[in-house]
Amino acid sequence: MKEKRSLEDTLEALKRVESGCEDVQVLLEFAQEDPSATNLREAGREIADLGPRVRALELKAMLGERNDSSDAIVNINAGAGGTEAQDWAEMLLRMYLRYCEAKGFKTRILDQQSGEEAGIKSATFTAEGDYAYGFLKAEVGVHRLVRISPYDSNSRRHTSFASVFVYPDIEDEIEIEILDKDLRIDTYRAGGAGGQHVNKTDSAVRITHLPTNIVVQCQNERSQLQNRASAMKILKARLYEFEVAKRLEAKEEIENSKKDIAWGSQIRSYVLHPYRLVKDHRSNLEVGDPESVLNGDIQRFIEAYLMSERAT
Repeated sequence: MKEKRSLEDTLEALKRVESGCEDVQVLLEFAQEDPSATNLREAGREIADLGPRVRALELKAMLGERNDSSDAIVNINAGAGGTEAQDWAEMLLRMYLRYCEAKGFKTRILDQQSGEEAGIKSATFTAEGDYAYGFLKAEVGVHRLVRISPYDSNSRRHTSFASVFVYPDIEDEIEIEILDKDLRIDTYRAGGAGGQHVNKTDSAVRITHLPTNIVVQCQNERSQLQNRASAMKILKARLYEFEVAKRLEAKEEIENSKKDIAWGSQIRSYVLHPYRLVKDHRSNLEVGDPESVLNGDIQRFIEAYLMSERAT
């Protein structure tokens, strides 16, 4: 039903573009017979309205890979560098949550490990909405921040790194066999914000899938049962990706894309000092307004990446 609805929406959008093109053709014919400013202005308005519609269809055409229309599971990890890197990871989490909000995606934080002084060591959240995975998969990689550190008493410039991985949130009808004997389930006391229930019971859950050594965890739900269900959902998505990679003999390529969270492996640089610039190293798109980017305005980077991937 979800696929049917998506195809119907695409067909309706194509019909609107076709109708708009016909209207422009009629207006241009009127303008040839009577080149008045009114006819020309009307034709210009119609052409301007067609631009975003065509752009939206182009984007949808780029998102034709398997699982692109799925919801997404996003994982953010701080690199080496202690508090500075952990603060950068939290800035990225805020950026993606704001992006998802602007796109109309529904988000839910499944797990968040706070830093000792500030920021986060890691976080995992879901993004639910049309083509959430197709868009957010463009953010997979290492992100680099250059700034004067607010945690350095000497006000020196620091470079920090954090990594982003994105997985499709697999629908329940896709069967992934998970045997109880293949799981090690550990419970522990949740930490951080979350209300009075946090820290009073061992409600947090960590699940290790022994055959693949995949580890997932969740601590932000109210009960151990809810945390276990959320962790199993993440594990299912991770195992699906693992199986797909194995069948396509692409596992090595996928693992190689998870580079060290360090210098030389970044996909994007965010420079706040000595100049102000955000540059994507894959598409070479540069934006001189890092504040808007860190507030979630990353769609232009995602589109530039998708266009560059399509060109290759």
